[in-house]
This record gives sequence, C-alpha cells and structure tokens, in this order.
Amino acid sequence: MKKAALIPARFASTRLPAKLVQDLGGKSVIQRTYLSTVATGVFDEVWVVTDHVEIAKQIESLGGKVFFSQKAHESGSDRIAEALKEVDAEIIVNVQGDEPFQDRKSLTDLVQVFEDGEVQVASLKTLISEDEAQNPNFVKVVSNKEGDALYFSRSSIPYNRDKIRDLQYWKHVGVYAYRRQALLAFTKMPKSELERIEMLEQLRLLEIGLKIRMVETTHQAVAIDTAEDLARARSIMGIKE
Repeated sequence: MKKAALIPARFASTRLPAKLVQDLGGKSVIQRTYLSTVATGVFDEVWVVTDHVEIAKQIESLGGKVFFSQKAHESGSDRIAEALKEVDAEIIVNVQGDEPFQDRKSLTDLVQVFEDGEVQVASLKTLISEDEAQNPNFVKVVSNKEGDALYFSRSSIPYNRDKIRDLQYWKHVGVYAYRRQALLAFTKMPKSELERIEMLEQLRLLEIGLKIRMVETTHQAVAIDTAEDLARARSIMGIKE
C-alpha cells in the first residue's frame, strides 16, 4: 500500500500569528515539521497542503512537494482531501503542521494497523495524568477492547465516580490516518450534532458508525500554538533565546 503524509498548513493563526513561519533554529516551524516527517522514512510521499505563497516557497526551497489549496476549508482533513486530486496513495496520514518533532515509531505503528483490511481510520492516543485529564484543551478518548474509539471529549472521561486509584486517562493525539475513500467520504458529510457540541470533527465519524482504531504512543508531541510553545520547542533544540 502506498502511503502519503499530507501536512495541512494554514497561514492564519489566532494565538501565535503566522506561527508556521516562525523561526525554529534557522528553519521555520513548517520546514521542521516537513523535514522531520520525511526523516521518519515511513512514507512514500510527503506533501504540504497550504493556502499561502510564503509557506509554499519555504517547502519548495527544500525540494518538497506542495499542493496549493484553491478553496477555504474548515479543517485540516478538508484541506488534505482537496489535495487527493494530485496525491496517488491508498493510506493518507494527516500530520499536524505545527508539530515539528515527528516520531518514527508512532507513525510506523499507525500505518501498520491498516494491514487489517477492516480498519478505515486510525489515530493515536497517549496516557496522561488525572490532573491533565481535567484540561479541556486536552481531548480525551475511551476505547473498547479491540482498540476502537468509543468516544472523544473535552471533559474528563471516564468519570471516576468511586475515586478509583491509578485510573488510566488517554489523551487523543491529533494525527489521523485514513484509507483514501474513507477520507473523501468523511469530508463530504455534514457536521454532526455531537461534533457541533464538542467542536471535535472525529465525532462525526463515530456518529455514523465508522470505527476509529486507536494506537498507543509514548511520544509527547510538541504542538506550537503560543509563544510559550515556541520557546519550549526552541529549548528542546538547545536554542537560547
């Protein structure tokens, strides 16, 4: 199966303006994300899907492939679906453009679940503390015994009614993998009710009965949404402010 990583890269951002073109050790955030994705060796192709000339130029300067969005999109999944008119692959992985430190093992484990012909969509999860589970900015997930997601929520799930000690909480890591047709079908569906309530697009899939296979990872991704996040990423790279 041919595998492609598609990195949606929208220029506009709220909490950290133009975050994807911020400097991170001599290269921009989006360049770091692209290069680290390529370096995993997991994919046959890596594309950046963007709406902005500056981002396109930065990736092309590295010899990378760029698809320039012609439409406005509400989500990264919608943006990468448009790019499938040029991308010829069966397994499509949506890699977040603001996460510059991609992990080979996590991405390898993610695409390997598609060896099961029943899997149409997959994503990642990682253990978090009880305190972290209270944070609505961390999306939580609960899964069944087969590893398929039962529900995603900004609330703490499961609710620990009896105060069980050492209860496990799982954070959803927003890297999605799709079979090609599943991605195309998903982006043609209208928003679902639970999706509107929680503002989580993956709930659209669960509401129509499509399974999402969850894959465990210990990799702690660094998502750059704020100036503090950027400072942390620079610190990880040993860059002094």
